Amino acid sequence: MDFDKILEVILSLIPALIVGAVAFYFFKQHTDNEERRRRFLLQKNMQKEAFPLRLQAYERMALFLERISPSKLLTRINPTSSNKEDYENLLIATIEQEFEHNLSQQIYVSDECWNILLAAKNATIQLIRKANMTEKTDSANKLREVILTDLMDKQPPSGAALSYIKKEVGEMW
Repeated sequence: MDFDKILEVILSLIPALIVGAVAFYFFKQHTDNEERRRRFLLQKNMQKEAFPLRLQAYERMALFLERISPSKLLTRINPTSSNKEDYENLLIATIEQEFEHNLSQQIYVSDECWNILLAAKNATIQLIRKANMTEKTDSANKLREVILTDLMDKQPPSGAALSYIKKEVGEMW
């Protein structure tokens, strides 16, 4: 008799357990869905606010690359004397100053983009140093001429980095 009563209680509890399990499953699905929806809305809102900042950072980095482009740099920065080493140092100091001015923009651009920008900056500095080491360079004006002549046949390092920035910004849409 005790066994029959126990069996009867168990059989009457089975539907309640099934209903409880189904209710728990649907409640869990609902709360998970609400959490994902809230996270999506928060991310969407943050992205809406961060997008203009990121775009502005890419604009500033494009301006940086334009400013360190050797052809534009050489026309903007005139030699203070005929000493080629002084002019080389002035050009490199200008590039470093431009870079330091835009250093904070790295938090808004991708790591790969930032590495390409660093490479473009360093390659431009190397281009200037290499031109200064040639034997035909004996004055600041000759240094300008050698650098510009070297760039006649090839794209400046900042050009490749600028192309990458344009590609990355195009992917943001």
